[in-house]
Amino acid sequence: MAILTIAVSITAPALANFFHGRVLDSEARRLLAATRQAQSRAISEGVPVTLWFDSSQNEYGIEAETGAYEQDQKAETLVIDHHVSLKVTTLNIGASRANGSFGPSSGSRSSPSSASPQQGAHAGMPQMRFLPDGSIGEDSPQMIQIVGSDESSLWLALSRGRLNYELQSRASY
Repeated sequence: MAILTIAVSITAPALANFFHGRVLDSEARRLLAATRQAQSRAISEGVPVTLWFDSSQNEYGIEAETGAYEQDQKAETLVIDHHVSLKVTTLNIGASRANGSFGPSSGSRSSPSSASPQQGAHAGMPQMRFLPDGSIGEDSPQMIQIVGSDESSLWLALSRGRLNYELQSRASY
């Protein structure tokens, strides 16, 4: 019994770190799946869909843009594990194009479908906006940092082709 107690006391800290890492990985993959779900929903329903982030409540959600008096019946709110937090850490696509750090601009045209409406309960919160043609709105953030309780982090970053988001183990600007 004493040998078993010693073995458990030696391996317990290593197992705790292992499980905290799994929580971070799981939350990152769940967030990536939410981006893909929002983008697919925007394409299939033909309306812009936003993925909003509320770091003060430790939650995020998916919501279609509807009329002023309509509510999205398929809206979802997802709660982040209390061992994980999200940080919007980089410029949005439009701002980085303006300062020349994100590649060529699509010109000075502004279409109503690419403007980011700040309406509803999530106005003023960071949002990824997926348009009906499958593109990502210019006001969407390039990166979201997903931080674990041990300060390890993963990054949800805009892909090189700027068509979707992908997970990265470190930030690359």
